[in-house]
Amino acid sequence: MKLSQAQGEFLDRLGYTFSDSGLLIEALTHGSLSTPARRDNQRLEFLGDRVLGLVMAEALLDHDGEASEGVLAPRFNALVRKETCADVAIEIDLGSALMMGRSESASGGRRKQAILGDAMEAVIAAVYLDADFATVRRLIRRLWGKRIASAEAKARDAKTALQEWAQARGQKPPVYVEQSRSGPDHAPVFTIEVNLASGETEAAQAASKRAAQQKAAEALLARLEGRDG
Repeated sequence: MKLSQAQGEFLDRLGYTFSDSGLLIEALTHGSLSTPARRDNQRLEFLGDRVLGLVMAEALLDHDGEASEGVLAPRFNALVRKETCADVAIEIDLGSALMMGRSESASGGRRKQAILGDAMEAVIAAVYLDADFATVRRLIRRLWGKRIASAEAKARDAKTALQEWAQARGQKPPVYVEQSRSGPDHAPVFTIEVNLASGETEAAQAASKRAAQQKAAEALLARLEGRDG
């Protein structure tokens, strides 16, 4: 199956050459372009998520031979979450090689975090099926690079830290409430409010609910820690 110029250039950045280019085409096909004769990348995304998880679990055990499961779990989550997959996809400009419907492309689909994260996982699955586990392990470890070593710092995100703050004081976990959503469908803005049982609250805006939750938690945590300090 013939690849486009953009897809050929993407392979150079990926650092892998496919024996079966049809696997790459499937991995790069967004659901907006799916037809009975053209399969999209959702099945490969499902498999790639599991392959990535196994590679990251191995990598974390190799990196820290003494860490307990409780310590490793948040590091693992930081490495395999959609945001991290999307960051890797952006670094190798996966978006330029994606195939999607005209309306999805016009609405900024090549830059959407969820689409990029899913496609990155699909590409991982495609390499795994085209080659073997050892090959995809090397590719993933190269692409994730220093993220593995820095996972400890990233694991303690603002939401986790705020929950730990509340639990240490005998409070229930924070509650996140969506206050509003504005903007067009392709560029939404979410306003999220975080509330503690003790009455403290903070709100923040972002392009995704998760990011707004993180920003709200970060703002509230900074205020609480400043007060405690």
